[in-house]
Amino acid sequence: LPCPLSQFCQPSGWQLFTERNPPTFFVAVLTDINSERHYCACFTFWEAVESAQPQSHPRNGEGEEEEEEPSSPVQPAQLFAPKSLVLVSRLDHAEVFRNSLGLIYTIYVDGLSVSLENVIGNLLTCTIPITGGAQ
Repeated sequence: LPCPLSQFCQPSGWQLFTERNPPTFFVAVLTDINSERHYCACFTFWEAVESAQPQSHPRNGEGEEEEEEPSSPVQPAQLFAPKSLVLVSRLDHAEVFRNSLGLIYTIYVDGLSVSLENVIGNLLTCTIPITGGAQ
């Protein structure tokens, strides 16, 4: 993501957390240099991060290995990193944005056998009727 958009998604910074936070959703309006509005919907969820296991290294300068200490029963803390799904539109349809991003999130998290590319393509090509048009 371009720097300003990544800061928009996580204004407090991209931090790791020791608990999985519930998903969040918000819409903000960004105005470009031509005073045109862009509605930015951001759906953020937290995913478990693989922790790096410490490597065993020789403890003395001669490269000889010493007897290993028994493994500790304490497990390293599980960490969670934020991931954001962002939808940018010139149209103001917050509920449609929430539902669309929620659908993508559900397919991703549940590991459904549906192609995300097809789902996103179908969402982008759907026809939205004009307000007050033929019914």
